[in-house]
Amino acid sequence: MPKRPKRLFRNLFVIALVAAVVPAGLVFGLSVGRYHDLDTVPDKDVAIVFGAGLYENGTPMPYLSARLDLAKELFNNGQAKMVIVSGGYSDSGIAEPIAMRDYLMRDSATSPAIPVDKIVLDYGGLDTYGSCYRARHVFGVKEAILVTQTYHLPRAIATCQLTGVIAVGVGDESVASINQPMWVFNYLREWAASYKAVYDIAVNRQPAMDGDKDAVTRALEER
Repeated sequence: MPKRPKRLFRNLFVIALVAAVVPAGLVFGLSVGRYHDLDTVPDKDVAIVFGAGLYENGTPMPYLSARLDLAKELFNNGQAKMVIVSGGYSDSGIAEPIAMRDYLMRDSATSPAIPVDKIVLDYGGLDTYGSCYRARHVFGVKEAILVTQTYHLPRAIATCQLTGVIAVGVGDESVASINQPMWVFNYLREWAASYKAVYDIAVNRQPAMDGDKDAVTRALEER
């Protein structure tokens, strides 16, 4: 092979390698050391729960209910003073944040309900970037505990860090046994999703900015 095509091939290979590694490396670098379990996560005023799907009847699917159970523990342990529930709308038109709020307001055998005045609904959290961006720029959150599954934590933490929220995270693994192949797939999907996260940051994508800008302040002031 002539030298010029060899050099071109080598350069293209290096570019492709960098493009493949950099987004995932950035996500890892910004999140390393920032995910915890319930026993070690530092206290924050705010916990943010990311939406993860509803059944047709409007009840949270297992991934989401597991996240909400963690949020209840954080609140009842005094590790978070209030909770933002962030999501969009289900295929049947049900508002995910309302379903999440209703779940948190129910007593269970293991954890008491969270009072309604300690829950803030974010209807614009259509994806991870939207939830993080709106937490900082709509609700004024500067620090938060992020609540999601463990495979999602690095990207969620990195995205919040890059949008102005100093973030730590608590991850759930209790649902891994429901469908092990899906759990593995979700880990692999995060590698591809890191590209979107970096792109959103690079172009400073603007999600919807509607919402009650004083809601978090009021929730923290309520006794």
